[in-house]
Amino acid sequence: MYNWKAIIVLMLSGGLFACSTTQVPVEPEQKPQVEQPIVDDSSEADAAEGEKVTEPTEKPEEVKPTEAEVKPVPVEKPVEKVRKTNDGKLILGAEEWVFVPGLKEAFKARVDTGATTSSISAVDIVDFERDGKDWVKFKIEHDNITTEEISLPVERWVKIKQSSAEGTQRRAVVVAAIQIGDLKDKTEFTLADRTHLSFPLLLGRSFFRDIAVVDVSQKYVQKKITK
Repeated sequence: MYNWKAIIVLMLSGGLFACSTTQVPVEPEQKPQVEQPIVDDSSEADAAEGEKVTEPTEKPEEVKPTEAEVKPVPVEKPVEKVRKTNDGKLILGAEEWVFVPGLKEAFKARVDTGATTSSISAVDIVDFERDGKDWVKFKIEHDNITTEEISLPVERWVKIKQSSAEGTQRRAVVVAAIQIGDLKDKTEFTLADRTHLSFPLLLGRSFFRDIAVVDVSQKYVQKKITK
């Protein structure tokens, strides 16, 4: 039989040993929390854009002038052409409108200070005799306009020598009534085919010698007559 004292001693020593070897649980180490800085989104946006934000300013209200303060703009009147000289002569430009009352048509005319007799564009010219005198019938044709047939007595016959052709041409000279501006008069015209030229009429010195002066720097000084 064992000694009870020895057994008790052994039991006590074993309990002490167990107490000394029992581990106390240790809580896991917690990582320190780092506070994140608070960032202002608006300041970051401003910094990113690199621009300063300014408040819009209001424009001052425009003050409209009153009717009394508004000055009327003077309307310039068109300058009226001088159509006559101080002594009453007609002023003609290098080109003028010529109205033929017998045909009720206006034609463009070239005013030629180097030509003696006036000329008119005539086609289908036929000369004939009436009451023992020479007559001629013709039509005026130019710029796709062909007039009715005209019959006029022949004042005289002239011979025209052209530089582009050999020999001479016999042409009839007739007297016709015309109107330029407010001037109505009769003048001689040589009948010639002018359909290849720019103007159906040519006014020579025999017409404007005593009744008009020519200013070649102007055109269409006189008003166009249509009826």
